This record gives sequence, C-alpha cells and structure tokens, in this order.
Amino acid sequence: MLQWPTAGLLLLGVGIGFVVGILPGLGGAVTLALMLPFIYDMDPIPAFAFLLGMHAVVATTGDITSVLFGIPGEGTAVATIFDGHPMAKRGEAGRALGAVLFSSLVGAIIGAAVLAISVPIVRPLVLSFGPPEFFMLAMLGITFVVALAGGNLVRGFLMALLGFIVALVGLDPFTGKPRFAFGQLYLWDGLSIIPVILGLFAIPETLQLMSTHGAIAGEATGPITRVLDGVRDTFRHWWVTLRCSLIGVFIGIIPGMGGATAQFIAYAHAQQTSRTPEEFGKGSIEGVLAAGSVNNSKEGGAIIPTVAFGVPGSTAMAILLGAFLILGIVPGPDMLTKHLDITFSMVWVIVISNFLAVGLSFLLLRQLVWLTFIKGTWLVPFLLVLMTIGAYTTHNDVLDIVVMLVFGAVGWGAIRFGWPRAPFLLAFVLGPTAERYLFLSHQLYEWAFLLRPITLSLIFLALLGIAYSVRRERRDRRTASERSAGVAA
Repeated sequence: MLQWPTAGLLLLGVGIGFVVGILPGLGGAVTLALMLPFIYDMDPIPAFAFLLGMHAVVATTGDITSVLFGIPGEGTAVATIFDGHPMAKRGEAGRALGAVLFSSLVGAIIGAAVLAISVPIVRPLVLSFGPPEFFMLAMLGITFVVALAGGNLVRGFLMALLGFIVALVGLDPFTGKPRFAFGQLYLWDGLSIIPVILGLFAIPETLQLMSTHGAIAGEATGPITRVLDGVRDTFRHWWVTLRCSLIGVFIGIIPGMGGATAQFIAYAHAQQTSRTPEEFGKGSIEGVLAAGSVNNSKEGGAIIPTVAFGVPGSTAMAILLGAFLILGIVPGPDMLTKHLDITFSMVWVIVISNFLAVGLSFLLLRQLVWLTFIKGTWLVPFLLVLMTIGAYTTHNDVLDIVVMLVFGAVGWGAIRFGWPRAPFLLAFVLGPTAERYLFLSHQLYEWAFLLRPITLSLIFLALLGIAYSVRRERRDRRTASERSAGVAA
C-alpha cells in the first residue's frame, strides 16, 4: 500500500473524496461511477486504493457541512444534522466537529478490523437470511421512527406513512405500471434521495439563516478551543461509540439496507439507551457520536458480502463490484485464498484513507469552523448555488430542482408546525426495500413467512421497541404534568 504508484493513487482518491464529501449532493456512489473508466489499465491493488480511498472518506467529510450548515455533504450524513448543527448554532461547532471526526475514525478502524477477521465467519449468517428476514429487518428500522418522533408518536408514524407513500412514486417493480406518476414521465423512475434530502434539510436551514440576518453560530465563544473536548467526548462516551460502530458493521453486511438506514438505526438506538434522550435533536453530543461512528464502520461491513459472495452491500459497493469485473476478478472464495492480498489491501485502504482525511480535516478546522461566523447574507447565495448544482446533477434534469423546492416547502412546514422530518426520510429510504422483500416473501411462503424463527425474533424486537417508546412517552407526559402542577402550586 505504501509503494508507488499505489500510495500516490490513494492520496489522489482521498483528495477527490474530501472535496466530494464537502460539496452537497454529489455523493460517493456517483463519484465512484465517474471514476471507473480510469482504472482500466491499473493493477487491482492500485485501482482499489484509488476507488476505495476516495469512497471511504466521503462520509467523513460529509459530516463537516452537516454540522456547519445543516446541509448533508453526503446522503449518509443526514443524522449528523440533528445534533451537530444545533451545537454549531450555539457556538460549539469545534466541539461537534472534533467529536464527529474522531468518532468517524474510530468507526473506520472498527469496521476495517471486523472486515479483516469476519469474512469466513459471517458467510453462514448472511446465507441464513432470506427475503422474510430482510423484510422484517427493514420494518425493524421503521419502528425506530418512534425514537425519532421527538416525543409525539402519532406525528412520527404519520410522517413515516407519508414517507412510504412518496417512496411508492414511480413504476411498480413487479407489474411495470406507474404509481402516483400523474402522467409525468419524470416520475416513472421515482424520486431521487438527493433532491429530497436537500429539500427537507438544507432549504429550511438556509431560509432560517437568511431570516436571522446573522451567522450560523449565534455565539462567538471560542470555536476552536472546544475541538479537543469533542475528541475527549469520544472516549468519555466510548460505549456509545463502540455500540454504534458495531451496528454500522452489521447493517453494512446486509445487502440493500444502505448507509442512511445504518445511521438512523444507530442514532435511534443511542437515543433510546441514553440517560438524557430529551436532549437529542437539540445538540446532544451522544447523537453526534452515534451518527459519526456509524458512518465509516458500515463501509467495512458493506465490503464483506461484496468480497465474500459477490452480493453488494450498498449502491457504492454495487459500483465497486463493477470494478471487480473490469479488473477481471471474480468475488467469492478466491478473495479469501488466491486474492487474499487484495482483500487485506482494502482493509488498509479504509484505515489509511480515514487517518489522512481526519488529519486533513483537523488541519483545516480553524478555517472550516470560522465559516459559521460569516454573516448569513454572504453565505446563503453560495449555499443556494451548491444545493441547486447538487440537485441538478442527480439526473441533469431541471425537475430535480423543482423536487428539491417542493420538499423544501415540506421541510419548512414541518419545522414551523413541529412535525418530525426524520421519520419521513427513514420511511422514504426503507420503503423500496420493505416493498421488494414483502413481495418476494409472500410469493415464496405466502403469509407463513411471518412464522419463521428469525422473523419472529425480529417482530418481537420491533414490538419491544414500540412498547418501550410508548412507556417512555407516557412517563415524560406524566413528569411534565407534575412539573406544571408544581409550578401552579
């Protein structure tokens, strides 16, 4: 990995990934696809150093814009906004960035370590999962909507239902008939996640920034001195960081679940197990650590099914599978014997590239954090241009910009009337996965698939999560009423 030209290509990939992660809307998968033509004449290890080095750092740097501007630089950095951006608004951007960057590095190391030791071990586990188990795993993710609903279960489930409906837009994958397309050819492919994310999260934050006529950070209190506090927070809450990293690895292993799903599930788990769940969404350092640590650990997990049995764990891994074919390598048992050096080179790429990306981020942190103290009227035009470019490059279609503006109105209305946005996005992401596996499960087993042992276990976990959240909401309401009665007395 340290020989030339492998090291040079790794540095080039990290540099491209660093920039792509900061620019909203481009995304690691899109950039991977654009870079595939350049590897035709490369040897396997330099090629994967370039491609994987680029992809491995996108999520890390994508957290930077999520914290500073409330705009995800990468689709898998959305959950970082929930607590990272509120911290930036109160002048703690340095602490939030220190925590999210260092926890991302820890997650990358854990993900790489699991990749190194578990490829032979995890094969029976993945092969034991069929469509029913994948469907129930998706539904288990939806039950975490309860934890993301901000204390209002009804609104959380209604927003999730709306997310499911929006996810159904496009051609029915089984009958080929248009659904909710309203005669528009553009809607036949469904709605892309990038314009939806930019609309839900970036547009409302930009409008709020424009309306305040001030900076993102309301307080100019030592933005740089708190960076080490963020690093210390990673060690102080090491148990949260470790658990969420392992959740990222597990979700990454499961094909089709995706990085956004992993981040939401890890974030919801951190909230449900926290001693101060009411602080989540308002600037909780535990929420920042949960979102940061899962970002890169999932990559180590996603590579496992890709390498071991040629089943891509995510969209980016599906593109990486194309790189295998270009280079004349067949994923499978050969990756554990004949091509073992390539497999372990991937482990080192993930570790080295994240060390480089986090180190570069810390070097530039002073300049990055001070962006939060620039007057909003100067930043808003630049941010609007970036968002417009990010939305347009999804399909090179002006209608993507229209979709972004429509969901910008939805996001603004949700903030204005106190409706949670996270349940909508989680259901939108998981909707196609749940629908596909439900159809396959019913075709194979009819409704008897609900009685399979693993499926029953996942149903039990889902019901347990809902019961816990209902109980917590009732307790919070009772506590609030007691406090109000005490004040009145």
